[in-house]
Amino acid sequence: MNVSDRRRRWWPRSVRARAAVAAALTAAIVLTGIGWWVHHEVYRQSLSVAEEKARNDLFALVDQLKQGDVPGPRRSAPYEIVATGRRTAVASGGGLEAFDRSAGHVLPSPPALTAPVPEATDGWDYAYRPLRIPDRPGGDSGSGQVLAGRTYRVLYNDIWAGQLSREQAAALGVRPDATLRAYVVLVPDTSEEIAAAIDGMLFRAGLAGLVLIGAVAYVTVRVALRPVEAVRRLTASVTDPSERVTVPATAHEITALADTINTTLRRLDHAAAQQRRFVADAAHELRSPLTTLLTSLEVALAYPERTDWTATATNAARQTRRLQALTEDLLLLARLDTGAPTAGPETVDMGAVASHLAGHHLLSARKLELIFDSYGPAHVRGNRDQLQRLLRNLLDNAARHAAHRIRVTVRSEDEQVVVAVHDDGPGVPAEDAERIFERFVRLDDARSRDQGGTGLGLAIARDLAERHGGTLNLVPGDDGGACFALRLPQVPAPAPAPDAAPSAVPDPSPDPDPAPDVE
Repeated sequence: MNVSDRRRRWWPRSVRARAAVAAALTAAIVLTGIGWWVHHEVYRQSLSVAEEKARNDLFALVDQLKQGDVPGPRRSAPYEIVATGRRTAVASGGGLEAFDRSAGHVLPSPPALTAPVPEATDGWDYAYRPLRIPDRPGGDSGSGQVLAGRTYRVLYNDIWAGQLSREQAAALGVRPDATLRAYVVLVPDTSEEIAAAIDGMLFRAGLAGLVLIGAVAYVTVRVALRPVEAVRRLTASVTDPSERVTVPATAHEITALADTINTTLRRLDHAAAQQRRFVADAAHELRSPLTTLLTSLEVALAYPERTDWTATATNAARQTRRLQALTEDLLLLARLDTGAPTAGPETVDMGAVASHLAGHHLLSARKLELIFDSYGPAHVRGNRDQLQRLLRNLLDNAARHAAHRIRVTVRSEDEQVVVAVHDDGPGVPAEDAERIFERFVRLDDARSRDQGGTGLGLAIARDLAERHGGTLNLVPGDDGGACFALRLPQVPAPAPAPDAAPSAVPDPSPDPDPAPDVE
């Protein structure tokens, strides 16, 4: 079992379930971030409150010492008062009094002073630093706080005993020149307990919120997908491309979906109609020469002594060539429709290709003048045989309708190669400018069939142009007639091979009897 299969097993298949899971996961990420922020903010605020209380306790201790009073052990925060020249603490409480006094004071003694400590202007001056409470027996206070072996933030303030009277110094049990320091330990246990309680509340609320968000997302998506299910059922019931699904009255994405399905059905209906028309036209085109060929042969066989066998064979050969040309055109169109791969593209000089075709093309039995003009480089990227077929179809069409002259011009314009084939014939009505590129369309149907056209030449030419990233359109001519303009993306000329002689344009073998095409 690969990774994809394992993922498909645990990942829900339903869109509703996926939306619910995605919403729950997103909410979980958001709620986790909010919970982290709330945890730290609550801890910071509660720690700030605890520090404020410890500072007030410190100032209260300092005031008592300045009055010569020994503070009692009952305090909310652990404290200790130590002095220089004294091994034991002057006073302690809040948990520090539980340590063995015979081992001396717990916190370090202050440095000796020779003058009073300058006070801040607001009278609220103190210092703090982290201190580790040493490991000693009996470090468990009655409040349950375990202080020994842990590092705490400790607030302290110094007092010079020289500021006190001898009676006050004696009451405190210190020398008159001693330095006293009052310590207050900032214990974060309460802040941590508050933060832990908040974490528990947030966790339970978050779980309930995730369940609620997932359920709401599931129900919401289920309600939103009801129109989609309705459109799906209608689409599944469609058996004919001419049918359409009902568009919901509400203007939202489901309406756009229904419109898109109807647009697709219209395209399928149009494609099916084109396919039916194409099959009918192909059958008609194939039946016409076959009928002519069969009739002529049956008549010749029925009256052999009165038959001109040379004329009969000539007519049979002409109809056979027409069938061959039509079959080849149909096969080419089938390959173009299916996008079948062709030979690899190469750099083709359209000027050389057009010049070669203009010099070797069999125009018609009529005397026609063919003028060729080329201006500048005209290299494109594509399949040489298909590009030759494209230009040959345009020349066949021009030769069929020209009165006296055909002009072929090749030029570069706006990074494009433009090949124009212009005849001086009757031209094409404006309303038929696009219809002539449809398959089996002839504007002069009877004359075209007499000349052997299949009505596929221009359709093939446009398909080949689009296959090469270009366009083929009917444009106004300078002096009447029809002018077809082929535009293809221009590419740089290939670098000549070193020490290589210039090669002539290959002379492609013409079709045995190319069948011209007529609009």
